[in-house]
Amino acid sequence: MKRVSSSSFSVTVGDLKMMVGKATLSIEDGRKVVKDNGVPNGFVDGEVGASGELELDATAMGILAEAANSAGSWQGIEPLDIMFYAKGTKEEEKVEAFGCLLNITDLPEFDPTSDKKAITKVAFEVTDPDFIRINGIPYLEKERTEALV
Repeated sequence: MKRVSSSSFSVTVGDLKMMVGKATLSIEDGRKVVKDNGVPNGFVDGEVGASGELELDATAMGILAEAANSAGSWQGIEPLDIMFYAKGTKEEEKVEAFGCLLNITDLPEFDPTSDKKAITKVAFEVTDPDFIRINGIPYLEKERTEALV
């Protein structure tokens, strides 16, 4: 049986399907435990956020460059949805991040003695109230976002 591994994932940025050398997505969940007299007694909601990074080779950057050219600049690219998807024999994983604002953070390292592909790092932050869905299930409770949409 084929299992899902980290190398099984394909990545779609907006409508652009591309090969990504490496990708991360981290969720900051600001829920906090409350205490009475130093003893845990429930929790409260806090701020949430999500961000990540894509490592793109020259081919993937060329695909993204088309979007930048259409937008008039790299900063002109409107926030895009990013989907990470993998399928095995019986397993399937789909993670969606909505309204991702892209930011080129590291251009390729220029080293004439290197035998590695040139990699550009593109960071992103989730900006949409739809936030994150994991296997179709929203991360945030509906009540937290319904007034925002």
